[in-house]
Amino acid sequence: MKIKIAHLSARTLVSTGAFYCGAYVALFGGEPARGETVTNAVPMWDVSVAAGVTVTKGNSDTELFTLTGRADKKWDANEIHLGLDAAYGEDQGEENNESVRAFGQYNLLFTERWYAYARAEGLHDAIADVEYRFTVGPGVGYYFIKNTNTTLSVDGGPAIVFEKEGPEERSYFTVRVGEKFEHKFNDRVRIWEAVEFLPQVDHFENYLINAEAGVESGLSKSWALRFVLQDTYDNRPAPGRKENDLKLVAALAWKLLH
Repeated sequence: MKIKIAHLSARTLVSTGAFYCGAYVALFGGEPARGETVTNAVPMWDVSVAAGVTVTKGNSDTELFTLTGRADKKWDANEIHLGLDAAYGEDQGEENNESVRAFGQYNLLFTERWYAYARAEGLHDAIADVEYRFTVGPGVGYYFIKNTNTTLSVDGGPAIVFEKEGPEERSYFTVRVGEKFEHKFNDRVRIWEAVEFLPQVDHFENYLINAEAGVESGLSKSWALRFVLQDTYDNRPAPGRKENDLKLVAALAWKLLH
């Protein structure tokens, strides 16, 4: 049975948003005590929501709406990272951008720098003809740099991918390798970048690369301007689709610290 993309997108947006909000309510219900390590020097909860709108009229008629949410918590030997990215765009009345991505990762530090993690991620991208792609798996990681202003970590492990891309519905095992860097120049300005590589175990020519780089400048304690460059490379895209998707987002972010 053929389902219209508009109906699928609405259902996907609602279900993903409900999941993220449910996770937010469940996780933010308490106030754990602060730890004494360098990691816990930051606030217990670091939550931000960023919205961006780009509209052009005249010779070109385009619209792009983006919404990003992040929630991070660190206490004792535990770290939780949650994220949600959504985008919708039109060009001359024709849809040219529609995607929703959500992820969650839990880290358990067993030394000051080594940690084990469990990660789950979901993606819907109507333009790339990815109805859904879920990636779930455990792994281990290491902080090469870990201080108040700068962190650099590398992690990886096995994972399984469930996806429907184009007319094909399948699942396969992959090895996830990720890297993440962040540096705070002061209380208001920071930069970051992250890259992950996911090749199919039994067919390395089928792989995914997700990358992000960003800069944020605070306008006040609660508001900031954020510029983010996101890139997704699918070496085996759906029929008729391109391998690379690049997106530059400028957004106004609101931050809540507990």
